[in-house]
Amino acid sequence: MNIRAIPKKMVPKRLDYERFGSLYALILLFIISSIASPYFLQLQNILNILRQVSYTGIIALGMTFVIISGGIDLSVGSMTALVGGIVILTLNKFGGEIGEIGAIVVAIVVGMLLGLVGGAANGLIITVGKVAPFVATLGTMAIFRSLTLYISNAGEFRSASSMYPELGMGDLIGIPVPVWIMLGLAVVFHIVLTRTRYGRYVCAVGSNERVARYAAIKTEVIRFTSYLVVGLTVAVSAVLLSSRLNSISSTNAGLNFELDAIAAVIIGGTPLTGGSGTIPGTVFGAIILGIINNMLNMLGVSPYLQGTVKGLVIIGAVLIQGKRR
Repeated sequence: MNIRAIPKKMVPKRLDYERFGSLYALILLFIISSIASPYFLQLQNILNILRQVSYTGIIALGMTFVIISGGIDLSVGSMTALVGGIVILTLNKFGGEIGEIGAIVVAIVVGMLLGLVGGAANGLIITVGKVAPFVATLGTMAIFRSLTLYISNAGEFRSASSMYPELGMGDLIGIPVPVWIMLGLAVVFHIVLTRTRYGRYVCAVGSNERVARYAAIKTEVIRFTSYLVVGLTVAVSAVLLSSRLNSISSTNAGLNFELDAIAAVIIGGTPLTGGSGTIPGTVFGAIILGIINNMLNMLGVSPYLQGTVKGLVIIGAVLIQGKRR
């Protein structure tokens, strides 16, 4: 049979499933959760879920570029703690010299630069040093956490600012600021991934690096840039997290953020092998994880078992992707 002769209307079902599978799963989970608990649909509960997932969701947006390009980053959780801690130290240092507002601006700029430096370090080790992404970021994960513990003496970074928490705890039209930032970044990154040459190159490198190189694409530059992107999103998340708590724990801050970010990307439909993926899918994946955690808490499931459920969801998402392929 000539495949070209098949009418287009007979083809889209599978394509729609692959493209909107995470959205369908989110809708189904939303319905089940609404039935399972009468408190789930309360506005405050929904806003709490969105606020909780925004921190790892923002990181997952950058992680999408890394995974699509064929890489992975295990250091984002430790980097979040390090960046957040230094942001607070900077805020405390300049708070009495240039005023609270000026100190907050300086601290945020320092945080963004530090995130880019961390991302650049990973990118250089992988592209110039030719170290496998898993091994490279596993090493920097230990380095970032160790530096955080050393700087704080295994204690806690605490801000002396009274204005700084308004950034992480504030809201706009009733919606938390971190959620607005996550959605805003999602729109920007979606445009970059689908409407720019860089986005096409990221997919090309992840799909087949050799062919991309033959097509005159600077594959190492593309991969390096993807780690800069995730470093920037880590910095944004670190600022929001530290401002919400007005402190950062050197031991617990960012713990397992890398697992949640990677899980959100995978559940959102991006294969670990790279080559394709969507930003909306990642956002849906992050929200799915948030709803699962929320429902487990509401149903009184032991927090020690919640990781088991999350692991099963990740494995299930990978199995479904494998069968679809």
